[in-house]
Amino acid sequence: MAAQKINEGLEHLAKAEKYLKTGFLKWKPDYDSAASEYGKAAVAFKNAKQFEQAKDACLREAVAHENNRALFHAAKAYEQAGMMLKEMQKLPEAVQLIEKASMMYLENGTPDTAAMALERAGKLIENVDPEKAVQLYQQTANVFENEERLRQAVELLGKASRLLVRGRRFDEAALSIQKEKNIYKEIENYPTCYKKTIAQVLVHLHRNDYVAAERCVRESYSIPGFSGSEDCAALEQLLEGYDQQDQDQVSEVCNSPLFKYMDNDPLPTKECGIGTELHCRLRLLRRQSWGFAAVYLAI
Repeated sequence: MAAQKINEGLEHLAKAEKYLKTGFLKWKPDYDSAASEYGKAAVAFKNAKQFEQAKDACLREAVAHENNRALFHAAKAYEQAGMMLKEMQKLPEAVQLIEKASMMYLENGTPDTAAMALERAGKLIENVDPEKAVQLYQQTANVFENEERLRQAVELLGKASRLLVRGRRFDEAALSIQKEKNIYKEIENYPTCYKKTIAQVLVHLHRNDYVAAERCVRESYSIPGFSGSEDCAALEQLLEGYDQQDQDQVSEVCNSPLFKYMDNDPLPTKECGIGTELHCRLRLLRRQSWGFAAVYLAI
């Protein structure tokens, strides 16, 4: 069966080459027909699990479409070539081709398709190169934001925030979560703003920046309903315990259901080391200063 599909692919390649040839009575290559044959060859090679040959056929298809000024179809072919590289476990190269496809989608005026391609690339590379995945998710969010699709944009920002926290890149995480919070405020999803405030405070405490954490809570008083919420009360109690170096008070807050079960938050408390079912601890970081501390998870 595989041999039959390979032969089928080779036949389509030969037909494609014929369409590209010129002669006395044929001055221009038939790029459209050639692209079609290259696409058929790619499918045949893929079915035969000859992914290298399938990738090459996709790339030839893409070039033919480009020569025919069919950007959308060229982008699709580049994306398919990237998926063949994925099958070969060549993820960085796959992402590179999918990024190229997304740029062509944008040039073609199809930003939604560009965003979906970038998100797929982020998922592919997330476990291999989280830093690259963050970049891709942020790019995707920017595309959605430019199209005023704020709910989709904030979802992608949340993915970026999670990876930044997981990588302990807290300065960048603080900025990412603030951007999420701004969007949720713009779309008037105030309860989620409260959760983002909790996430911000936890990140700022991991940065050993009590002042920023306190300012974050203070600025959130302007969000409708925040000042009377359980989120606000818990954060005020947490910051008071942190400031007073009261380990029992901090542990009580962090072990409360509000902190332990932030399952839908872009900053899970388990990832940032605070408020898990295991335990919370308060540790002095600066004995020579006025007693800043960090809450952390002992792993």
